[in-house]
Amino acid sequence: MRTRTDARTTPRSRTLRTGLLHGLAVSTAVATLATGLAACGGESDAATTTGDAAPGTVTLGALSNGAAQQADLKVPEVKSISAELPKSVARSGKLVIGVGALPAGFPPLAYVGQDQKTLTGAEPDLGRLVAAVLGLKPEVKNSTWENLFVGIDSGRVDIAFSNVTDTEERKKKYEFASYRQDNLAFEVRKKSTWNFGGDYRNLAGRTVAVSAGTNQEKILLEWKAKLAKEGEKLTVKYYQDNNATALALSSGKIDASFGPNPGIAYHITQTAKSPEPTRNAGTFSGAGATLQGLIAATAKKDSGLAAPVADAINHLIKNGQYAKWLAAWNLSNEAVDTSRVNPPGLPLDNS
Repeated sequence: MRTRTDARTTPRSRTLRTGLLHGLAVSTAVATLATGLAACGGESDAATTTGDAAPGTVTLGALSNGAAQQADLKVPEVKSISAELPKSVARSGKLVIGVGALPAGFPPLAYVGQDQKTLTGAEPDLGRLVAAVLGLKPEVKNSTWENLFVGIDSGRVDIAFSNVTDTEERKKKYEFASYRQDNLAFEVRKKSTWNFGGDYRNLAGRTVAVSAGTNQEKILLEWKAKLAKEGEKLTVKYYQDNNATALALSSGKIDASFGPNPGIAYHITQTAKSPEPTRNAGTFSGAGATLQGLIAATAKKDSGLAAPVADAINHLIKNGQYAKWLAAWNLSNEAVDTSRVNPPGLPLDNS
């Protein structure tokens, strides 16, 4: 990605995104399917199929290639919530959902499914659930990360569901409706008895792999420095790619790998039937120790969309369909209790 310092792509958002893309041990099958996106340029309308069975029904995990548990949910319109929509969106009858998954996708959040054309993943699934509550037809537009924000700015996209971190810098141009915790996680072999427990001191004597140039590397190196001052050692390892990291973990050369929680959740599903299955050994906020980072639906500032979208998400939370969505994609450990409009985000000096 090109270097940017504006609200579209801050240094931190680039490193988080890089960590998610490179922290995944993507199966050969999924990687092959995803390459179809690479030739699509800046935006793809080919991957907009909803995959839903019927109007008012949202199919979770459609065409996921084993990354999710497929389920059909009945999601009728809630007229008290759809009445909050801006008139222009209500008149259009559709919700244009932006996803920045080009060129290769990032399972389990957004990637091309096994039919090699449908955009599947946790993010477009939630967008479709929200659209159903609002009584709108979902239209999913896939683009590069940078063009995702260009689409919002230009009005080609109503709202993004694309793993966007809520930051104070971005609030200068956008409004948010939070829907997931922004977490990092430790992946270990299933037979390991080690757990992070939320305390960096539990890393003493451990060997942990991390991707270079990422937010998780920054945090891990800070912990390493703290442990060194306390007379303890943390060994940090780097590998050429995600497959090499996975091999090092399965062979016992490292105790854990540290990366974005969704990527680790995906890899756990991929190893479940292997000789060396893995598990999640604990999470940590991507925003650091003093703030729980949040992922949020992102609309143009003063568009009037954040409030009805937050209400739609809260409706899904209340009726249990939000929990089913997270469980389908193995992301239950990123649940929020409530969706909030413009909650405190990453501060200006760390966004």
